[in-house]
Order: sequence, then C-alpha cells, then structure tokens
Amino acid sequence: MELRHLAAFVAVAEELHFGRAAQRLHVAQSPLSQQIRSLERDLGARLFERSTRSVRLTDAGRSLLGPAKALLADAAVVRRSVRSAQLGVVGRVSIGFAGASSYGCLPVLTRAVTTQLPGIELVLEGPTYAGEALGRIAGDVLDVGFVSLPVRRGVSARVVRVEPLMVALPDGHRLAGCAEIPLSQLASEAFVTFPASRGSAVREAMVQACRDTGFTPRIVQEAPDAYTLLALVGAGVGVGIVVASADSIRLEHVCFRRLAGSGLPTLPIALAWRTGNESAALQAVLRVAEQVLPTPTAYAD
Repeated sequence: MELRHLAAFVAVAEELHFGRAAQRLHVAQSPLSQQIRSLERDLGARLFERSTRSVRLTDAGRSLLGPAKALLADAAVVRRSVRSAQLGVVGRVSIGFAGASSYGCLPVLTRAVTTQLPGIELVLEGPTYAGEALGRIAGDVLDVGFVSLPVRRGVSARVVRVEPLMVALPDGHRLAGCAEIPLSQLASEAFVTFPASRGSAVREAMVQACRDTGFTPRIVQEAPDAYTLLALVGAGVGVGIVVASADSIRLEHVCFRRLAGSGLPTLPIALAWRTGNESAALQAVLRVAEQVLPTPTAYAD
C-alpha cells in the first residue's frame, strides 16, 4: 500500500467517477484504475462496485474512506513539518490572552499557524490581561500577547482589532428595553468587572469613561474572565461594561446594549512582542498574524 494508492482511492470515492477522479489527480484514467486494482489486491477486498453507468463504494470501501483521509492528512503534516524544519521555522511560541477580543482573534491565529507552520508549538497562556502581558513580554517571559495601547518601552505592537464598549445587563433590568443607554444612566448601578491587580484594559477604560461622565463606578465584584463576568451579570449581581465581541458569548438572562453619547472610548486591541526578539519562530508567527489579523484601516500606516 502506498500513499498514491490511497490518494487515488479517495479521489474515486469522492467523485464516484474514474474520469473525474483522473482529472482531479492530473493522471490518465488507465494508471488510476491500475492503482485502485493494486490497492484492492493488497487489501484482499473489492472497494468499488463498477458498472458501465455507475461507480459505488462497497462496504469495505466505505470503511476505508475515513482512515485513508486521516492517513493522507497526517502525511501532509509530515511534509509541512519537514519543509518548516528546512526553513528553520521550528520552536515554541507562547501567547498570552484574556477577554472576549482575544477569544475572537486567538482561534483565527492559532488555526493559521497550525496549518502554515506545523513545526511551531503554540503555548496558550490565559487569562493573561493586558497589563500583565506587557510586563511578561518586556521581561522575556512571554513571547507575544493581546494587549491594549499604549505599550511600554521595549515592547512593539500592532493593532489587530478595534472594540467599542457595550453594557451587559440582566434581562430583567429596568433599562433592558432600551436600544441604547447613556452611560450616565448607570451611575447608581452596581458594577461587575475584571481584576484591577492584573491590568485589565477593559476595566481601565470603563472606570475612565464613568469618571469622564461624572461618576465613579461602584464595583461590587471582580470576575477572572468574560464568561464569569457575564454569569454574574445574569445572576443579577450587577451590570458590566464589556467589549462588543462579548456579544458572541451567549448566556441566559444576559442582554447587551449599545452605550449612547459622544466621546465614548473604543479599545484598540494589539498584538505585542518584545522589541528585538529575533526568534525565527516568533517572527514566523507574526508574519502569519499579519495575513489573518490585518491592521484596521484607522491604524494602518
């Protein structure tokens, strides 16, 4: 059994037509048929029922299709890994993340890196809030992280997303029926937010926006992550100021409303790394990030 025999089998099994399968593989139909017969001899089973009008998988053929696809996928990973090693793109890259914005960006980046750079191992470290991430990056403990602006000296960053702020309310709240809510209408509310000790950019933006509106938010409880924060909101503990991406987290008894008024802050989310970090693995990850997480127009050079 050879990989080319399995590739021929999968093509015929998916097309159920030898001519179309041959075109897909860019081979003549006769060698393709020979490869299928060779595979059947090796396995001691017929894989297709053939007639002048149709091609159908046998039970044996159906049982082979899944494992054959898996083997071909594994072989593709092996090839990419070897190519990556030849280019020197191997190693480990640690990524710090926290909050709903990271939840949106992180899967896009990790899937792309896994596909394009199989020689790189990603170590995901969360929750790592913006302030904490900047300290760890500057100290060469963390390779890259999702942070807010501005960054500190010795750290480079590129904006990958811009998030407006929203308010999360219990669905029975007195303001839940409003499409937009002025921040001043929340002055008497209890707030649930992220920990101050770990440098949450969302918390800092929320506190500053409230103060600019003329009040200091009454914080009654801190939450370690967006899911816990929203669960506390749904339980009626308080309201929460969150980024718009949190709207993708669906929990019972929680609703999201836009904040009304001019001058409300938006939160730029950036990918940060230590200036001068010449790790080939990190640089490769940053190149992939530029492809899949482009800089918003407002922040482009």
